[in-house]
Order: sequence, then C-alpha cells, then structure tokens
Amino acid sequence: MNDRPSMRWLALILIALMMFFGYMFVDVMSPLQEMVESQRGWSPDVFGKYASAEYLLNVCGFLILAGIILDKMGIRFTGTLSASMMFIGAAIKYVGISEWFQDTSFCAWLDSWWVSMPGSAKMAAFGFMIFGCGCEMAGTTVSKAIAKWFKGKEMAMAMGIEMAIARVGVFAIFSISPLIANKLGGVQGPVGFCTVLLLIGVINFLVFSVMDKKFDAQLVEAGLAKAEKDPEDEFKVSDIKKIFTSRSFWVVAILCVLYYSAIFPFQRFGANMLQCNLDGIPADTASNIFRWFPIGAAVITPFLGRFLDTKGKGATMLILGSLLLIVCHLVFAFVLPATHSRLIAYATIVILGISFSLVPAALWPSVPKIIDEKILGSAYNLIFWVQNIGLCLVPMLIGSVLASSNADNPAVVAAKAAGAEFIPYNYTVPLVIFSCFGVAAFVIALYLKVLNAKKNLHLEEPNIVK
Repeated sequence: MNDRPSMRWLALILIALMMFFGYMFVDVMSPLQEMVESQRGWSPDVFGKYASAEYLLNVCGFLILAGIILDKMGIRFTGTLSASMMFIGAAIKYVGISEWFQDTSFCAWLDSWWVSMPGSAKMAAFGFMIFGCGCEMAGTTVSKAIAKWFKGKEMAMAMGIEMAIARVGVFAIFSISPLIANKLGGVQGPVGFCTVLLLIGVINFLVFSVMDKKFDAQLVEAGLAKAEKDPEDEFKVSDIKKIFTSRSFWVVAILCVLYYSAIFPFQRFGANMLQCNLDGIPADTASNIFRWFPIGAAVITPFLGRFLDTKGKGATMLILGSLLLIVCHLVFAFVLPATHSRLIAYATIVILGISFSLVPAALWPSVPKIIDEKILGSAYNLIFWVQNIGLCLVPMLIGSVLASSNADNPAVVAAKAAGAEFIPYNYTVPLVIFSCFGVAAFVIALYLKVLNAKKNLHLEEPNIVK
C-alpha cells in the first residue's frame, strides 16, 4: 500500500488530523490567560502550574512505559489508546473549567487542600495530565507510523507535513479561542469545542488502523515481513539499555529538551507577553498576532523536509534553528518593550516559527538513523520523556519568575489594587531565561555536528534511498 502515493499520504492525513486536534487542545487556554485570571482567579503562578500538569505523569515515568507499550503492542493498539486518553483527559478538563463546577461540593472539597491552587485549576490540571499522557504517546506513535509507511521514501517531508498540519492547529486555536470565549461568555466554550474535535480524532485513528492492518498483511504476503516475529527481532525491555548507552541518543535528547523548553512554555505566556510589551493591546489582538507563530513553521516545514530528503544537511539546520531562537527571544525581551512596534512583533513571531520548523524538521527524521527500528518507539518515547522533564518544570519556573519579578512592579501593584482585568507584567526576566535555553541548544547542536563527522551518523546525508 505504501508504494501507492495516494494511500501513504491518506494514511498521513488521517493521523496528522488527530495531532491537529491535539495541538488545538494543548493551547486552547493559552490566549485566555487574562480571562481565566479574572473569571477563575488563576494567578500567573497557578497558570504556570496548570500548564506544567500536562507533562507531570510523563515525567514520572509514563512515557517510558508508553515506549514499551508501543514496541510490544504495536502502532494500532498504542494509537487507539493514546487518542482515547486525549479525549478522556479533555472531558475532565472541560468539567473543571466549567462555570457550573465552581458551585459544586466537590470543587469546594478540592479548594480545601493545597490552597495554592483553586479547585477549578486542580480539576483542570488533572484532566490535562491525562490528556498529556495521551498526547505525548500519540506523538511518538505517529512518528513511528510515518517511519513505517515512508521508509525509503519521503520520510522527512512526511514528518514535516505532519508537523505543519499539527501547528496549523495552534494557529487555528489562537484565532478562534478568544472569539468562542467572548461569544459564549466564558473560558469553557473553547475547551468544550476542542473536546468534541478530539473525539473526531479518535475516529480518524480507527480508520487509519484498518489501513495499517491491511498494510501489514500485504507485507507478509510479499515476503517483506513475517507473520510471526522471530524471537531475536522481538522487543525486549533489556533493549532499552542500548538506548541509554548511546551518546548520540543523549545528545539528541538534550538538544530536544533545551530547544522545546524555549518554545512550548513560551506559547503558554506568549499572547499575554505581547499584550504587556505592546502597551496593553486587547487580548484578542495579541492572540491574532501570536497565531502567526506556527504559520511560519507550517509553511516552510514541508519544504525543509523535502530538502532533507534530497540534499540532507540536518545537523546544520539544527544549528541555524537554535541561533534564530536566541535572536527572537532577545528581541521580545529588549526591542519590543522599547518600540511597541507591531511590525517587529509580527516579524519576530514569524521568524520564531521558521526556527520552530528548522529544528524539528531535522531532529525527528534523524532518530531512525541512530536507533535500531525494533526499539525506535522506545527511543522516541525516551526522548519525549527527557523533553517532558523540561516542559513540566519550565512553565512553573516561568510562572514563578514572572510573579516574583513583578511583585514590586508599581504598574502591576496599582492594576491589582484597582481590580483591573489587564495586569501589565514585565516579561524581561522570563524572556532572558528562554534565550538562555537557546544558547545551550546552540552549543549542543554544534557538538552534534562534530559527533556526526566523527561517528558517521549520516545526519548530513539525504533520507531518500535511490
């Protein structure tokens, strides 16, 4: 089936749409930080803890288990499980954020312990944890599925298109989330809308599973796969040792956590940062500017994937992407507050999106080059596990730093005393922290290029086998 372009690209669209809906849900509340603070009483510190909850169970070991499940049970089982977990977690979060939930005795009980978070935030965070387990498991499952369907073909381009479709989900939700919230008068509207979309995502993956089962049967019939795996080819838990003892794996994993720690946590605070650095523009205006961030990535990622497939230069792309990341965060930190220029804001957002295209487009297709196929699922999940450690801790760090660095800010103190909806936070320190992650990623990317030359990892070579 994968020799027919129409079938392999149809398979890609089905699983990419599942991730499209997942990415929408991840950032459904990112443009609503101001609204959730005024309607539910979530301070920046609480908002940061809620954002970190998505990754908490993954950091505690779920992603390691997910990798074992993927390699032992296969793509179809793991994908269906992950899509279902995303939907269930989203439904729980919807209950927690809903207005009616605030008046329940259960919410009052949640309020009675760990007083640093309101009951609504605790319930929403619990749902976000379940969703996060499913979303990260789905991401690695999709990567392994693409590696299977596009082996020896346009793998990087396929992964690039999948990432582009997913990131258009971020553009879409930054566009419509404030509109839905304003029309329905609350933050629960956009969350409910995205929850329904995740149910459609479950259906999409079930259709893909039917196709994948037929594909496996064809591989067996053609003699390209065995009906029953040889015991030597079976995944064993002890195989994980091969991953942990690989220096190349750890370099890729550390680069991943450093780079993404300056991207995904930034998305949670990005719209509010633009509000504050553009002299108090409305939340929906800031959201409309920030939504262009994933568009730069979505437009260029497929072309970069095609370039990687035909020309290579993956390690070089990682270096360039890290450099752009540093520049963009420094512009947000120092240039934007001084100029209040929307043109600079738009340009920097798009360039950051291009950076977000360069690094993932080169990073993920590189993993199959350094890891054996039978443990590829575990390798992807272990990279995601390392990445999730950063993604769990950094939002809490940024939320805490944002609150503490503005504790004596006269503008913030006056706005809170007056009960104003808009709080003019100073984002300089958090943005400098993000740029420091970029500097560290740049150093690791340089080292990876040196390692590639020494060990001949083929990271600079094209993916298409002629």
